[in-house]
Amino acid sequence: MKMKLKKPINFEGELITELNLDLDCLTGKDMIDAQKEIQSLDVPVLEFNKEYLAVVAAKACGMPTDLIPLLGIKDFSTITVQVQNFLLGEESVTEPTLEE
Repeated sequence: MKMKLKKPINFEGELITELNLDLDCLTGKDMIDAQKEIQSLDVPVLEFNKEYLAVVAAKACGMPTDLIPLLGIKDFSTITVQVQNFLLGEESVTEPTLEE
């Protein structure tokens, strides 16, 4: 799912205006790797932790994990909610900025 950012960001010299959030391409290994990246946090349910959701989102976009937290708050929230809904098996939240 292509997500057009409300607030484009400059990341490592590249202007990012949209992200391709391909959650269906993820594997169990991606989730385990994401969990390892934040293992210092004591979180009982990872699917409610924004840092974990951001790492999973970065993996789904094929981007470095430090990119997602740099997004504007609305873009960050939209993306992490999409990941959370996907992991919990809920319907996608349709936002005006999403292009499916």
